[in-house]
Amino acid sequence: MIRMERRGFLKVMAAGAAIVAVNPSLIRGTLYADDGRLYMAYEKVQLVDSAGNPIKASSLEKEVTYIFNYPYASTPCMIINLPEPTQQEVTLKSEAGEEYVWKSGVGKDRTIVAYSAICAHQLTHPTPNDSFIKYVPKATPTMAYSKSGIIVCSSHLSAYDASAGAKVLGGAASQPLAAIVLTVADDDTIWAVGVLGSDKFQDYFRAFKPELKDFYNGIAQGKQLVSISAKTVKLTEYSKEIIQY
Repeated sequence: MIRMERRGFLKVMAAGAAIVAVNPSLIRGTLYADDGRLYMAYEKVQLVDSAGNPIKASSLEKEVTYIFNYPYASTPCMIINLPEPTQQEVTLKSEAGEEYVWKSGVGKDRTIVAYSAICAHQLTHPTPNDSFIKYVPKATPTMAYSKSGIIVCSSHLSAYDASAGAKVLGGAASQPLAAIVLTVADDDTIWAVGVLGSDKFQDYFRAFKPELKDFYNGIAQGKQLVSISAKTVKLTEYSKEIIQY
């Protein structure tokens, strides 16, 4: 089965259960297929630092949570350079039962991953004031799970496997975090091109209207799609207070 919302050019060739999308970074559309794909393509956006300089994959510090907003001006995402290569071809399932396949991390060693920073349980997310969700380095203990090196939402101790498409390891979350699809160019720059998995963006917009007014000058501005570039900073620079259990 295929369902699509079109924006721009999309060409799909289907043979049995196989689906091929041409230039997915140039269109927006949700594809559901029998082979387990669930993907929404958005604008191709370059990750830049606070001065507007392109961020290089090789410059990302290991096990540090960085934050950027994508695909909307108000939806925070995290990017992490893990200490080891990720798993590959991980089959995941949304809370609605839709299966999809997370390929792997990106970069020279497949260690760079990016996910929506909106928790799948009750939409906890980083704000300029505080953050209860972050990646917990391997050497840092957490109450959420028996080992670290994972993403933890300290609101209700949901734990996600950062090296396996953010699949749920423990807690009340009913599905993985949505994955942000990245590409690393030949010049080592990093680009966001889409979202894989079931996102919580519309629930987030409905639940946090006052916050959108406070931090993004209104709901309409918060819902604007990001284009061209996305400022990327360490979580310690993005949020005044970081809570982790």
